Amino acid sequence: MMQLIEVNDRKTVREFLDLPRKIYAGDPYWIPHLEKDVEAVFSPVKNLQFQHGESIRWILKDDAGDVIGRVAAFINKNLAYTFDRPTGGMGFFECVKQKEAAFLLFDACKNWLEARGMEAMDGPINFGERERFWGLLLEGHGKYPPYLMNYHPVYYRELFESYGFKNYFYQFVYQILTDTILPPVIERKINRLTETEGYRFEHIQLRDIEKYAEDFMTIYNKAWGASRENFSPMTKKQALSIFSGMKRVIDPELVIFGYHRDTPVAFFINIPELNEIFRFVNGKLNLAGKLKFLYYRWIRNCRTIYGIVFGIIPEYQNRGLESALIMTLQRIVAKKRRYQSMYITWLGDFNPKIIRIVEHIGATRAFTLATYRKMFDENAHFERHPVVN
Repeated sequence: MMQLIEVNDRKTVREFLDLPRKIYAGDPYWIPHLEKDVEAVFSPVKNLQFQHGESIRWILKDDAGDVIGRVAAFINKNLAYTFDRPTGGMGFFECVKQKEAAFLLFDACKNWLEARGMEAMDGPINFGERERFWGLLLEGHGKYPPYLMNYHPVYYRELFESYGFKNYFYQFVYQILTDTILPPVIERKINRLTETEGYRFEHIQLRDIEKYAEDFMTIYNKAWGASRENFSPMTKKQALSIFSGMKRVIDPELVIFGYHRDTPVAFFINIPELNEIFRFVNGKLNLAGKLKFLYYRWIRNCRTIYGIVFGIIPEYQNRGLESALIMTLQRIVAKKRRYQSMYITWLGDFNPKIIRIVEHIGATRAFTLATYRKMFDENAHFERHPVVN
């Protein structure tokens, strides 16, 4: 008989963290997430979501006492009630190729969420921001995933869909070479923006990190708040937390902000693709892991940029700022001669306009992930994520 065990002590935390090594044994493209990044999600001290939410984790053992699955469930109360039906989340799912085991884990999430008034669950997602641990990998196996992106066995898709999860939206990761030549019409448009229309584009300065965090919050709330009914505004505290957390991995010249006569109107946030180095530390940033990180960072500079997110406030959209942000970054990168390609990540299929722009500048799709939704009432009406106009 299988045994579901709540993760609530050092032993079960260790078993929760160790299971992926069993699931992905023999897969040369799997890179373990840093354990400290995973554990930060479940820390009430480090994760601000606990101020208005709760979470739980389980591991699953077989008859022999071996761990064969794990999962987490959570509720963000600021978000859950903004949908047509109260919706919780599940994520950090890992399981052997056994439908009975997977369904037991899914049932645990469903029952826990239902007991707290939820009528649906999204997954696999993060108990936090979307730029990490979000979505089920559908396409892109056979290549190293970017830092903080989920990576899964092919068979997970069948486990989710056979349980009744439906595709709420796709999210895409695109890749472009940094020496890609933009179409002349885009070059002319960008030059006009900066020379005659009062725009400027700049990379951040770490000494002014609080200023840029506040500018990020301003743009984010205007850009996302205008396009999503289920939007929870970012606070200054959250913005500072995000930027403070990025300081250890950031190259300030890769974080671009756009201003119109000193008003912050756009951003494009990138980091070095650290999985090119983290794949050598085996998920652990203990002393040995830190030494490996420093060693490989010294002998193997990151050659890829990882674009986390970009945003433009509504009244400044459709003016070419998307291309201007990317071109500004390309010009900076060309001078450094360090980076060879760039991932542009987290493009939802509900935003076809931005996808068209990214494809127009020469980017190609590298990974496809899906965010699923499971309605607890099988007869309940299901709708995919609305398209952003």
